[in-house]
Amino acid sequence: QVDLMESGGGSVQAGGSTSLSCTASGSGYIFSERYCLGWFRQTPGKEREAVATFFGRDSSPWYADSVKGRFTFSKENGRAIWHLEMNNLESEDTAMYYCASRPIGGAVRACYLDWREYGSWGQGTQVTVSS
Repeated sequence: QVDLMESGGGSVQAGGSTSLSCTASGSGYIFSERYCLGWFRQTPGKEREAVATFFGRDSSPWYADSVKGRFTFSKENGRAIWHLEMNNLESEDTAMYYCASRPIGGAVRACYLDWREYGSWGQGTQVTVSS
């Protein structure tokens, strides 16, 4: 079983920066390379959307076009902690942010972008960007 916990976020001015962290605990796939970990965000009345994903097998990140060049997804060496550095924030980035993970099979070559594919979720952390 994998448990995820987000931290960070809060209120920030437009153009500013903040960072989110996702810490995994428990046991299983998340401590190997066979996982996908994603950051998703959701605002009231809208569907949860993928912001960035991290492919454990080669440590490669993917970014939604809306955040590309502004967000950076990384993992601490030797630790089950991932960070999402968020720069040049816009009001449109205001949302509840969730980290989620799932195991992946050997044939998978990229992380899933549909939130329904992920089975382990954190409780979420709010990011509010004010202009």
